Amino acid sequence: MSILKVKLQKFNPGISMSNSFDIIALETIRAKRLFIFIIAGIWLISGFANKSFGQAECTAWGNVDGIRVDGELMKFGTSLRIVYKNWMEYSQTEKGEQNPTFNRSGSKAIITTLLDSLSVNEIVEDTGSGKASINLGIAVNSDTTMQGAYFCIDLPNEDFAGASFKFIDKKPSIPDTLLSNVHRRFSERFILIPDTAKGIIITSKLRRLEIKINHPIEIHIIKGNPFFGNGNTQIYFTVISGNAIKGDTTKNIFNLEVSGKIDQKPIDLAIDTLHLGREFDGIGGNFRLQNPEVDPEVINYCLNNLNIAWGRVELPWFNWQRDETVDPLEAARSGNIDERVVAAMEMAQRLAKKNVHIILSVWYPPSWAVIGKIRFGPRKKGDPFGNPLNPMKMRSIIKSLGSYLIYLKEKYGVEPDLFSFNESDLGINVLQTGEEHDEFIKQFGAYLASKGLTTKLLLGDNSDANTYGFVTPALDDPAAYKYIGAVSFHSWRGYNNWTLSNWSDIAKELNLPLIVGEGSTDAAAWRYPDIFLEPSYALNEIDMYLRICSICQVKSILQWQLTSDYSVLTGGGIYGTTGPLKQTQRFWNLKQLGLTPGGSFNLPIKCDRPNISCVAYGDIKDGIYTVHIVNNGAKREVTLTGLPGNVNALNMYITDEHHGMDKIKSVRVSNGKVKFTLDSACFTTLIN
Repeated sequence: MSILKVKLQKFNPGISMSNSFDIIALETIRAKRLFIFIIAGIWLISGFANKSFGQAECTAWGNVDGIRVDGELMKFGTSLRIVYKNWMEYSQTEKGEQNPTFNRSGSKAIITTLLDSLSVNEIVEDTGSGKASINLGIAVNSDTTMQGAYFCIDLPNEDFAGASFKFIDKKPSIPDTLLSNVHRRFSERFILIPDTAKGIIITSKLRRLEIKINHPIEIHIIKGNPFFGNGNTQIYFTVISGNAIKGDTTKNIFNLEVSGKIDQKPIDLAIDTLHLGREFDGIGGNFRLQNPEVDPEVINYCLNNLNIAWGRVELPWFNWQRDETVDPLEAARSGNIDERVVAAMEMAQRLAKKNVHIILSVWYPPSWAVIGKIRFGPRKKGDPFGNPLNPMKMRSIIKSLGSYLIYLKEKYGVEPDLFSFNESDLGINVLQTGEEHDEFIKQFGAYLASKGLTTKLLLGDNSDANTYGFVTPALDDPAAYKYIGAVSFHSWRGYNNWTLSNWSDIAKELNLPLIVGEGSTDAAAWRYPDIFLEPSYALNEIDMYLRICSICQVKSILQWQLTSDYSVLTGGGIYGTTGPLKQTQRFWNLKQLGLTPGGSFNLPIKCDRPNISCVAYGDIKDGIYTVHIVNNGAKREVTLTGLPGNVNALNMYITDEHHGMDKIKSVRVSNGKVKFTLDSACFTTLIN
């Protein structure tokens, strides 16, 4: 991740992707034009932030993912979309594609963002059980050619398959003869039935969703084609009809109410203690120093209160050797050393004294070592981040970086386990191809070995989970293997189960540990830090961690960060918050995951119900067994089997919006079997 956030952005803001989609059925109803004011207000209750939270789950960019009813998330997805010519392309509010602001004020989450030429404000507010009010509003900044702008609701097929649709206060706007012509014209791709209505009721076997609008509006029902897109049915509510005209505004209020069947079926978990997987050292964290006023207190708290096994620190290469003609090692030995370098080395030394494994990573290179003028992120969409290393300077580059490790060992007694360029697949801030990455591993690895240093190189340390192709050249090059100490990726994007399994395969092929060098879910979240206090954000983050632990069998996940940046704490000046430091739900999630003893081995565990993520570990030497479970559904009963016969009881800890790693009770185990209740929307750990 980036430190100089003003200059470097993880994802390019303010520009939306165009998408193509296939439309099979389309129903219409006429709307008035223009100023959208989305009020997306969510009641979310968090004891850690002293704020009131609620049922509707809203993202920082304004999309609502559903409403919780009795703990179960009744899933649907909202977005604001601009549809372009002939309904073949659109841009929408989505992760990483805008530069939104997100603020919570009591029960309201207030979002502002820019979508193409539209300035959008959004607030979501719970209005009762299963109910939320969404107040939408837009201002048009410039004339824009488009089909229209729409508030869209995406209905997942698993819940809304075979649904019926009923308009509220329907008023047909065109004659039946024209309707038949429209049917023939669009055949199977389009069925256009224009009407006006004040809302719609969608009913399936599992769900009922009612959307009421404050005035008649044009509505489109679009049934997805499974061969194009996700195949879900989508409802488009027109907020701008036709081209957008500069200065126009529009305002709409949507009231949503959802109900349906709650999955309360008992859960069966089966653990296999006979087949050991890969070893887990424990949780880790990034300690890249950014804020000298706030970081020290936060770092002290985290190191004193979390069981950290792995730490990642910066090699401030730009500050280590600004001038190619100056020998940085000799300068440092004579006392001429940059204060930022000293701080980074002291951070590494502090971790080493606590027996923490260390990854040393480079972000900013000196200008002499790269091709072209130093970049701090792309100037426009499609431009690259960062700069390639200058191949004509490779000997000097390797010597410069090597001298840092020599001095770190010589002066501070620290020999890092691993070295990497941070996210060089993307160029934050050294940009490499997969082939260049492979070649550097061999050259720098050989140099370190020649100097008697034991530091190995990380394969990857990629920006996202979905860029695994970057490591293929090194994976196909046996000459690089002896210099690689571990494989690493960052979990910001692409963390679906299938993609994660590819990283597992890569690590197994090399028989090397797999590490998540930067752990969390939204790289742009520093722009809207109130999102860190949302229970839905915390639950999604720990759910991802459990899936990574289960599928990838990682050595460690290193939280980004355990400083004031993206902090798991609040108060103490973090993002302007006042008062003493205070734990958030994310802190307790991390601490609870850290209950797993270092040196535990991954154990196979099976679950027979959806909306459950789980991972099991066994510390065979000391006979300690740990089971972590995230329940993303309603409260349910659980039966866990397969525990060893000598385990008589398990302590149960939970973290959710009301609890912070609270020890709830001890549950009795009989003949390897235990029954207990799993609370809704909760992270639960059992350990003997």
